[in-house]
Amino acid sequence: MPTLFIIFGLRFFFYSNEHLPIHIHVKNADGEAKFEVENVVLISNKGLKKKDVALASAIIEENKEIIINKWNEHHGK
Repeated sequence: MPTLFIIFGLRFFFYSNEHLPIHIHVKNADGEAKFEVENVVLISNKGLKKKDVALASAIIEENKEIIINKWNEHHGK
């Protein structure tokens, strides 16, 4: 379960056995959400506050290239 970033109490990670499309999980003490990376779309949210979802979305947008590169590196592409 590689962690890519921990920013403002939000942990950005993916699981080792992930599937396409490229996506990232975001977790904090309140809950967890999942975002598609290429178009930065919220896929699911279980407990993250609206402000944390917005912050996570902005961080993913800013770091999209890094996330995609790490995904491909980890999954052997």
